[in-house]
Amino acid sequence: MKIHSVMLSFALAACFGGPAAAQEGMPPLPKPGPEQEVLKGQVGTWDATMEAWMQPGAPPMKSTGVETNTLLAGMWLITDFKGDFAGTPFLGHGILGFDAVKKKYVSTWVDSMSLGPSLGEATYDPAAKTMTGWMEGPDMTGRVSKMKNVSEQKDADTRVFTMYMPGADGKEVPGMRITYKRRK
Repeated sequence: MKIHSVMLSFALAACFGGPAAAQEGMPPLPKPGPEQEVLKGQVGTWDATMEAWMQPGAPPMKSTGVETNTLLAGMWLITDFKGDFAGTPFLGHGILGFDAVKKKYVSTWVDSMSLGPSLGEATYDPAAKTMTGWMEGPDMTGRVSKMKNVSEQKDADTRVFTMYMPGADGKEVPGMRITYKRRK
């Protein structure tokens, strides 16, 4: 707890130290840039229709949910998801932002059906309005896997997220698809 107090004191001194603190080698605070414009388009409340394929060739299990997205300091998209999966309540929380050092979008995700956090990286194609990347983390059995993720912005109020899993033959197959519709 003491270390948090020291960090908070340092941060407050830096923020309220005025120009003198800035002149003493403090780097400038990060500011939103063009990479964060992609995140702004996801702010709001979204109704979600989920499809999950439990076995190749089987019909998908379907469920619904609600995703609420806010933007922290114009830099980080904070996601809260509430829904159900096979009749069980499902809660999830994620953070997505642009890592200026890696020059990639980075994300974290935790939910009520996984034993630990998932971490991911992605790139954005502005012409296709598509973010493509991967996420790695444990599932509800504890098995860690790396999955391909594709998020397509179909229009201002519709986006589709697809998670691909490795199939029995090693080829990627859709494991889950979520279609989001923005609430008015």
